[in-house]
Amino acid sequence: MHMKKEKKAQFLQGNTACAEAAIAAGVRFYAGYPITPSTEIAEILSKRLPEVGGKFMQMEDEIAGLGAILGASLAGIKSMTATSGPGFSLKQELIGYAALCEIPCVIVNVQRGGPSTGLPTSPAQGDVMQARWGTHGDHPIIVLVPSSVKEMYDLTIEAVNFSESLRTPVILLADEVIGHLYEKATFPEEGSLKLSCRPRPEKKPDGKYLPFATSTPADVPRIADFGEGFRFNVTGLIHDLDGFPTQSPQATEALLTRLHEKIYSRVKEICLADTENLEGASVILCSYGATARSCAEAVTEARRQGLKIGMIKLKTVWPFPDFVFDPCAGKGKTVIVCEMNLGQIVHEVQRVANGRFKVTGVHSCRGTMITPKEILDKIGTLI
Repeated sequence: MHMKKEKKAQFLQGNTACAEAAIAAGVRFYAGYPITPSTEIAEILSKRLPEVGGKFMQMEDEIAGLGAILGASLAGIKSMTATSGPGFSLKQELIGYAALCEIPCVIVNVQRGGPSTGLPTSPAQGDVMQARWGTHGDHPIIVLVPSSVKEMYDLTIEAVNFSESLRTPVILLADEVIGHLYEKATFPEEGSLKLSCRPRPEKKPDGKYLPFATSTPADVPRIADFGEGFRFNVTGLIHDLDGFPTQSPQATEALLTRLHEKIYSRVKEICLADTENLEGASVILCSYGATARSCAEAVTEARRQGLKIGMIKLKTVWPFPDFVFDPCAGKGKTVIVCEMNLGQIVHEVQRVANGRFKVTGVHSCRGTMITPKEILDKIGTLI
């Protein structure tokens, strides 16, 4: 995201930053159902959207919330919904529909403790694998993970931009700590933001319109907005270039392959991460979301003690940024993955390591933050 001018510093909540960023990114429709700890996003947008010419709808349930924003998006409106764990589970079928039909949308999941109703007001990071694999079939997904109020704003902008430019659902996977955290941050002037628009037809077709036709296997199709005079079909069935159902093996494989390629061919653009001192460190902390804040404190203390510690803060967890870990390769290096679950991203890091470096973890599912001391104690067992 390109930024020029910055506003005066503000002191505000993470969920507020998400709502304001959505407005700045051009979101003009929100539909959803209130659920802790994401409800503030809906509350704020119920007031703010009408002020900027947008629409807010409270729906009867989480499925209807996502269905409504998909309809608005098909009509050309930038759209968003927000939820937490149980509601996120209910949205999975329509996330798959959005992926297959290439409907831009943003789904915010402010995670809480689970399974089931779990710990509604406590932090957790247990939805990481659900965000990737929750819906059925072979589908790509983009998942961004903020670790501060500033990143809640910035990554909401990125989520809208990725969803629009790639015509795909994007998940902003926050957690209760970041959603409810109040923090001082400086945000860009809205007019200085570089915003993306979805590819649309450049002119009316001379003959039959093929909404899902592309020039290359990694292209994003130029699908018209409903109401623009183009006649075409949208279906949750596997479809051909004209949008109508097909059972052709060749067309099926071509469609699913292109859905993946339009994401994975742009991994270096999509996968965002902050890294520190990877080459010179013997121990490297890897984390995301609120837990990255504990890691940052642990790194500061460890370096004060004279230890060579590196850090990887993931801001994109899907697609998984394999290339970020290349500097970790080397004799004697260990990556400690810290996350508020019993082990999810750690398995991805083990896959990427493939024997090139050691991998261990600090995990917690008790409904409270992992502390810097717990991380320092783990470092102490390795040095």
